[in-house]
Amino acid sequence: MLIDTHAHLNDPTLYADYQGVIKRANDAGVAEIINVGFDYPSSVMAVRLAEKHDQLWAMVGVHPHDADSYNDEIENKLKKLAASPKVVAIGEIGLDFYYDNSPRELQREVFRKQLALAKELNKPVSIHDREAHGNLLQILRERDWQGIGGILHCFSGSYEMARECINLGFYVSFGGPLTFKNAVNLQDLAAKVPLERILVETDCPYLSPHPLRGKVNEPANVVYVAQKLAELRQCSYEEICRITTENTRRLLFNSR
Repeated sequence: MLIDTHAHLNDPTLYADYQGVIKRANDAGVAEIINVGFDYPSSVMAVRLAEKHDQLWAMVGVHPHDADSYNDEIENKLKKLAASPKVVAIGEIGLDFYYDNSPRELQREVFRKQLALAKELNKPVSIHDREAHGNLLQILRERDWQGIGGILHCFSGSYEMARECINLGFYVSFGGPLTFKNAVNLQDLAAKVPLERILVETDCPYLSPHPLRGKVNEPANVVYVAQKLAELRQCSYEEICRITTENTRRLLFNSR
């Protein structure tokens, strides 16, 4: 069995057939799916879906693209959502200096506020990081939120960054890009990161793995990521399933 640690069933592309998406995931051996919010409305939807389906869990948070929507009212609403027993983390939060849909200073401010929220609620975080590695590390090193831990979602940094973040209590999650034929550096990194700190995800409906690139992604396709990891680590697919599931449960479910 596998757990998809980062999916967006709350995206309109998948929500229209979310029950079919869940069934196809189960048929493929994906036992549980973490449905991740990217703004307040999508966080509400993630929690509602998780409360209706045993195999779904939720994260709530505001993506850096929407940092300008974050305020005290939204923070209080997220705090109420996070009281649900189906909410396992605050996310996705972080920095995106590739698109710069929100001013960078505002992204940093909102990222810090949501890290503080996670610390207050004693929950880990799921972090989005695109073209902002140095800024992200600088913030994660700050003492105010040491020990919260979490996930570096769809990791794209260096091995040195991965190693430092692991020392800070984070897990490294790999998605569809790991399977791309030109992803040599990422594959080299995945072959070296400690197995006890590796997770798998789809980030669906985005980033479909090879050989499905260009198609709508969904949780069932996390199988391709796990297969690639098994190849890179020279171990069995079953071993990757066991290890990544144990890692996910240790971080998000307190080994439940």
